[in-house]
Amino acid sequence: MTQATQTPPSGPAARPAPAIKVIGVGGAGLHAVAHMTEAGLAGVSFAGVHTDARALGHSQLPETLLLGGELTRGLGAGGDPDIGRAAAEAGAEKLRGLCAGADLVVVVAGLGGGTGSGSAPVVAQAVRSNRALVLSLVALPFDFEGARRQQQAALALRQLKTASDAVICLSNQKVAGLIDEKTKFFDALRFSNEMLTQGLRGIWRLVTCTGLINVDFADLCRVVRGRQAESCFATAEAAGENRAREVVAQLMAHPLLDQGRLLGEADAVLVSLAGGADLTLKEVSQVMEQLNRACEGAQVIMGAAVEAAFQDRLAVTLVVTKRNAAPTQGNVAPDLDRPEPEPPAAEFPTSALDLETQHLSRGDVARTPSRFVPPAPSLSPEKVEALLLKQGNGSARQRKQVARMRQGMLPLEVIPKGRFAKSEPTLHHGEDLDTPTYIRRGVALN
Repeated sequence: MTQATQTPPSGPAARPAPAIKVIGVGGAGLHAVAHMTEAGLAGVSFAGVHTDARALGHSQLPETLLLGGELTRGLGAGGDPDIGRAAAEAGAEKLRGLCAGADLVVVVAGLGGGTGSGSAPVVAQAVRSNRALVLSLVALPFDFEGARRQQQAALALRQLKTASDAVICLSNQKVAGLIDEKTKFFDALRFSNEMLTQGLRGIWRLVTCTGLINVDFADLCRVVRGRQAESCFATAEAAGENRAREVVAQLMAHPLLDQGRLLGEADAVLVSLAGGADLTLKEVSQVMEQLNRACEGAQVIMGAAVEAAFQDRLAVTLVVTKRNAAPTQGNVAPDLDRPEPEPPAAEFPTSALDLETQHLSRGDVARTPSRFVPPAPSLSPEKVEALLLKQGNGSARQRKQVARMRQGMLPLEVIPKGRFAKSEPTLHHGEDLDTPTYIRRGVALN
């Protein structure tokens, strides 16, 4: 059942909301975005792309796009990310048209399979060429899905970080630890989709709601744009007298924040509070004091909004960027009207082999010197004697040692030819080839 549509504030004080587009990539992405449509977020448009024509036919999303129809004939990528990537590259122009006019594009996918792992980075790259801010919401596979899907998900995540402005990861294995083990598999996947929807709802509220202290779309761009890192988004909501304490406790236990651990690794944190007319200064102060303590050393940008819909409730949305992310140049909010240079065409590897090649060829790596020492070259007895004479001025004792080192012929017994004694010898240029070469030529044997 579809929930009532949440409408952003309107009126003279309201600012124009950025155009938000949510794109589901692959089977898991389509299911997640279908769940997001039930959240009733006004002003957000939804679309789905897949290599499987049948899955798109069953989708209720308003916009759909089949990727690589000529390549896959609409039968899917078969779990092969290379096919998913090739299909998306073939439809890159259509992907740019699908996202035309959007200021913020959220790419939603499940990593580990063929279409999600292969196509999602290409979709993000195509969207960035339209100068839109690109956030990726992705789910990582369960452990029981096998090592191959885990490896494909890890590779796709690295590529997606390069292609997106920020990536938000939700580990399905961690989600499994938050629910009862008797929960039905369908309900567990729905719970995971709800976690991703909460992240989207928090972003939507962040960039559309006008507040007393504004945190707007430009602030979001300043925190995540160009960092190409793994960011974390979390939202929490509580009601009642102890709502400030409860909402902080929820954030500290939030799975997207790794139970609050990622706050301590943050480089920048965007905080957006939303409450009713009864929101007090003490509550705002209590929430911000605890968050500042948890992410000490990070740049904290705070905003607060008062809305009638949040009467008796308090909602907090966090956008956390890790400390190891590359900082944005100048720390200045981007000018969206000024053309932005297009990213390189091959900003992420086209295959697992290319990725490994990039890592192996990046920079001059110091190598440990080889411990192998080649053997000394062999010398003739004459050269050995000459060296010893040169080093020791040719003493009699050294000449005796050299003489002892000389090797003579071994006393080998010549075996009679037996019944071949009367045979004619094999002669060649006057030499009897039936006689061993080392005997004919006087070669000394060791």
